[in-house]
Amino acid sequence: MLKVNNLTGGYTAVPVIKNLNFEVNSGELLGLIGLNGAGKSTTINHIIGLLRPQKGSIEVNGINLSMNPVEFKKHLAYIPEFPILYDDLTLSEHIELTIKAYDLDKKAAWETAHQLLKTFRLDNKLKWFPANFSKGMKQKVMIVCAFITNADLFIIDEPFLGLDPLATDDLLSLIDHRKKQGAAILMSTHVLDTAEKYCDRFALINDGKMLEVGDLKEFQTKYEMPAASLSDIYLSIVRENVDE
Repeated sequence: MLKVNNLTGGYTAVPVIKNLNFEVNSGELLGLIGLNGAGKSTTINHIIGLLRPQKGSIEVNGINLSMNPVEFKKHLAYIPEFPILYDDLTLSEHIELTIKAYDLDKKAAWETAHQLLKTFRLDNKLKWFPANFSKGMKQKVMIVCAFITNADLFIIDEPFLGLDPLATDDLLSLIDHRKKQGAAILMSTHVLDTAEKYCDRFALINDGKMLEVGDLKEFQTKYEMPAASLSDIYLSIVRENVDE
C-alpha cells in the first residue's frame, strides 16, 4: 500500500502541491487525474524521492520515505512519461542493470523479461542501443524493466502518449495481471475514457489541491450526475473551482 499524508511540496519555497491525502491499496489501480500544471508530476516526483516534502509523509507498506529511503525504493518501480535510458547500454544491458539494482534472481528475471520482450515486440532487439529506438520503443523498454521487478508499488506517469494501440492494450493487460498478484499501481493520465474503464478509483487534482478521491459511482452520487462520465464530472468540478 502507498499512503500519502498531508503532502505539501514543490520545487521552491512556494508549494506546488498542498496537503494531499490519498492511498493506493494492494491490488488496486488508482488514476491520478488532472489538467496540465495541476500537480500530477510534482506529486509523483515526491513519491519516487526526487523532491523532498516541505510537509507531510509518504509510506509504502509502513516504510517511511524520509526515514528509510533505500528500503522504501526497493518496493517501488517507476515508468516515467519521458523514457530515461543510458545511451551506451544495449537493451540487454538495461535489463541486466535492472536485475542487479533490484537484486533479482537472474534466471527468473530473464524468463520474465523474455516474455515481456516478446509481448512488446522487442525480442529481436536485445543488442540495440537507445539511439536505434523510437520514443514508443524506448517507452516499451522502460515498461519491460519496471515489470521484471517484484515491486509492490508501480508508479506510471502518462503511459499512453507514446504507445501505439496494441502496446497500450498490452500494457493495460500487464497492469491488470500485476493487480491480481497484489501490486498497488498509481497511474497519472490525461486519457480519461481509458482511466474510467480501467482504474478502480481516482484521485482528482487541480491547482495542487486534491479535489476528490473515490470511484465513479461515488462521484456520480455526490454531484448528482448519475449518468455522467469521469470526464464530465472532472471538468464540472474544475470549472466550479475556477469560477470561485
